Amino acid sequence: MAKLVFVCWGNICRSPMAERVARKMADDQGLTVDVESFGISSEESGNPIDRRARRVLAEAGYDTEHHKARQIGADDVAAADLVVAVEPSHVERLLRLAPGANVALLNDFNPAKPKGESLIDPWYGDQEGFYDTLADVEAAMPGILKAVSEQH
Repeated sequence: MAKLVFVCWGNICRSPMAERVARKMADDQGLTVDVESFGISSEESGNPIDRRARRVLAEAGYDTEHHKARQIGADDVAAADLVVAVEPSHVERLLRLAPGANVALLNDFNPAKPKGESLIDPWYGDQEGFYDTLADVEAAMPGILKAVSEQH
């Protein structure tokens, strides 16, 4: 089974959103993929998905239950077929944790975005930013699922 991991700063907004979208799209396509999400930081550990992210996910028909933020470790990175980070600085940190791991940037799979562009962090804004984040995640997901399927 392919293993796909998403990583953001605290694991309460962007990476759990990507995790939920990936699970649903993989299921819809009949793909067997183990999907998880983590944060670079431990500051949100144990917290649920941000209420604004949960609202946007629920409105779009994605599962929002049973999430507790957690920090990623070297073993988590090394065990994944593909690790998808949301910011270039996260890619750098992940590669320091597990040199040689297959780490990519989420928006590099988004055909509407230039390579190397961070996924916006909606936590600092209003509800609208979460809709924008979901749109970018959904646009990138077909390419991400194709890449992890090819890696495994």
